[in-house]
Amino acid sequence: MPSANLVVLMGNLTRNPEERHTPSGQAVTTLTIAVNRNYTDKNTGKKVEDTTFVDVVVWGRQAENCVKYLSKGRPVYIEGRLSLNRWETPNGEPRSKLEVTARTVQFLGSPSGGSGETQKFSGGAETDNDVDDVDEAMEAQDKEIDEEIPF
Repeated sequence: MPSANLVVLMGNLTRNPEERHTPSGQAVTTLTIAVNRNYTDKNTGKKVEDTTFVDVVVWGRQAENCVKYLSKGRPVYIEGRLSLNRWETPNGEPRSKLEVTARTVQFLGSPSGGSGETQKFSGGAETDNDVDDVDEAMEAQDKEIDEEIPF
């Protein structure tokens, strides 16, 4: 049966990116973005703004670039896949968390957050080799068991 796992998001960072490294030295950055949805409530006629907060994991050179160039409030465009992490608390209770594993991160807006002309920074794959590096990092993430809680 065919299946697809593709996520496309655009939103603003809710906090500065956090970088860590795997035991093998691979950079891993976590960030959270706020994605807004505006609509009019049909029953009341009032405008409603609904915000969804999404956790994103970025690997490799893209992860390093996110830490270097992004900060709280910056708009970003992200393409990736959904990942479900499962673990047990010290009390033995099962927990799970749905997050996006980024394949592409594009930095939008100006670095200073000003209202000047929009600049775009590519957070990652500029060549086919870079895409291969991201794929390898994502595969390594799937294979590597990390001792930390996944957030």
